[in-house]
Amino acid sequence: MGTRAPERPAAPPRPTGKRRRFNGRHWRYQVDVKGSPYAYVAPFFLLFCAFGLFPLLYTAWVSLHEWTLLQDEHPFVGLDNFTAVVQDSYFWNATFNTLSIGFLSTAPQLLLAIWLAHLLNRPLRAQTVFRVTLLLPNVTSVVAVVVIFSQIFGRDFGLLNWVLSIFGAGEIDWRAGTGTSHIAISTMIMWRWTGYNALILLAAMQAVPRELYEAATIDGASNLTQLRKITIPMVRPTIIFVVITSTIGAMQIFAEPLLFGAYSVTGGQDRQYQTLALFIYENFARLDFGYASAISWMMFLFIVVIAGINFLLTSRTRGDLR
Repeated sequence: MGTRAPERPAAPPRPTGKRRRFNGRHWRYQVDVKGSPYAYVAPFFLLFCAFGLFPLLYTAWVSLHEWTLLQDEHPFVGLDNFTAVVQDSYFWNATFNTLSIGFLSTAPQLLLAIWLAHLLNRPLRAQTVFRVTLLLPNVTSVVAVVVIFSQIFGRDFGLLNWVLSIFGAGEIDWRAGTGTSHIAISTMIMWRWTGYNALILLAAMQAVPRELYEAATIDGASNLTQLRKITIPMVRPTIIFVVITSTIGAMQIFAEPLLFGAYSVTGGQDRQYQTLALFIYENFARLDFGYASAISWMMFLFIVVIAGINFLLTSRTRGDLR
């Protein structure tokens, strides 16, 4: 008897047109779901690369050269510009002024923002009107703000000196002194940004469970006690965020001291309120791009250090809340 040949497996059925259409729809669905997010964020990254990343890298390249518009050649000098910056007393004076103005504007601003947010977090009539009012200083032109406050802090006919004269105090030349000029500029910054930060803190406070406040009220806790024991611990990450963003903004102060000094890039005769941004602008105005780029990168490193402190504080705060 002969052996039977093994049977071949039946061929799989060919996909119908309906199945092919389903596969096409499924492929388009996957592309839409997975590719759309990248397409949506692509314009931001393109703009960031063109106007953010490229200038940053190009500035780093310029800082390594003796780069001025008065010369055709730009010789490579390595870290000589950074060495000159570290040894420049004007740079450290600008750094001190920046940190001083930043501290004088950030600390009171944070306290006022917390207090205003706490008041608006309570049941009030016309809450929307008060919240919109807090944003008015932020949307006001910085030029208008500085012009008005320059009149308030004027030496001869300033409103503040007139009020001080009522109490027998002498006239103060707010632009002449280091401390007085820092106070004047810090007041302008506080007036512009306190309401904005108060709204950020208010958004965080509204996420706090109302049951905690009701229980504290039943136990007889005052509003100040509720603020210290409930509100501030619950919104601590937001407070850290506001502190760091305000500090980073203070490191970049430019318009206020420039306009306060009547467009003087030196920040007064003795450079008493020249900030890092003004110092950079002064060197750019001298067409010394290599040195100005080195100063810019030093300021960038300061901001990176502050951002690192923010990360450490935020991580520790999250661990405490857990």
